[in-house]
Amino acid sequence: MIFGIDRLLAEPSLRAPLTGRRVALLAHPASVTHDLTHALDALAACEEIALFAAFGPQHGLRGDKQDNMIESPDFQDPVHGIPVFSLYGEVRRPTDAMMESFDILLVDLQDLGCRIYTFVTTLRYVLEAAARHGKAVWVLDRPNPAGRPVEGLRLRAGWESFVGAGPLPMRHGLTLGELGKWFIATLGLDVEYRVIEMQGWQPEAAPGFGWPLGERVWVNPSPNAPNPFMARAYAGTVLLEGATLSEGRGTTRPLELFGAPDIDARRVLAEMQALAPDWLAGCRLRDCWFEPTFHKHQGQLCHGLQIHAEDPVYDHQAFRPWRLQALAFKAVRRLYPDYGIWRDFPYEYELGKLPIDVINGSPLLREWVDDPAAAPQDLDALTGPDEQAWLSERRAHLLY
Repeated sequence: MIFGIDRLLAEPSLRAPLTGRRVALLAHPASVTHDLTHALDALAACEEIALFAAFGPQHGLRGDKQDNMIESPDFQDPVHGIPVFSLYGEVRRPTDAMMESFDILLVDLQDLGCRIYTFVTTLRYVLEAAARHGKAVWVLDRPNPAGRPVEGLRLRAGWESFVGAGPLPMRHGLTLGELGKWFIATLGLDVEYRVIEMQGWQPEAAPGFGWPLGERVWVNPSPNAPNPFMARAYAGTVLLEGATLSEGRGTTRPLELFGAPDIDARRVLAEMQALAPDWLAGCRLRDCWFEPTFHKHQGQLCHGLQIHAEDPVYDHQAFRPWRLQALAFKAVRRLYPDYGIWRDFPYEYELGKLPIDVINGSPLLREWVDDPAAAPQDLDALTGPDEQAWLSERRAHLLY
């Protein structure tokens, strides 16, 4: 298959509208061509493309910032001599001065297919700024490695944040180019927008189900996104950022496992199986031990569970990571009623709200976990209508 960046480089007719216009690039470390040339270098080598600026999202253009809420500075690119503006530093939205540096912004970001991944919000912010300033935005489209399945509660009004750009479910099933179309329609933006579409993307095809396994190298779009299997689990394991349980940061398999020093993971798994065995379908769960070298429970031996979404028995349609992780919280709450599951700090600069609620876009999941009378079917009854409504709404924006 062919990604958007490779089509732009290979087809002169696609590049023709860029001639004579000042071009900027929004990119990160995974913004590479099929031969692993970074998009900044590849575009700079095109005679008809005049690069005037670059932008970096969370974790930076170089992807050097390990954790959340670690800001990146602006800098001058030492090779190409252009300014690199940070959209995760002093500002999250591009400033007027930044917008004046270009005519067309090329967006080449590998997404993970999850609402909370902040590249989604950055796309919204640059589209809104482009509409105000009369600038053009082109998305050089890339695969959604989590594929087309939809899962999770939609974000509720009033819960918008940098990890919640709009009323999306947690797992939205769109590419970044398709998300741009949805934002423009939903927000009523008047902006020159174009998607350089992929060719040959087959999101329902095994074994990749969204990612072309064996065809393209996986490059981490952020430091703790080490492989496409993590991307499959991420719509569930990202909830752990709002919990005291470790999500495996500081190990070699971050966001594919979870645990803590003071839980019995085998008991947790047994409770999950007793409560809602169908929510565990599509993957394998293995109890394991790990000791994070940094982040939560650093240097402490943790007992936990690893979600194996790379197993031969993996079932893409049956796998529901958001429900799986919700069920793990429910099991911990039932086994350890007084366990302090929820972290409390200004997550992504949101004050006065618990991180788990910011992540979910409402308190609904947390309230279900903490309610002793709430059963799995109650969460299904709450979530199912959101998922069905989104499946209908997104249909008009599908490109593939």
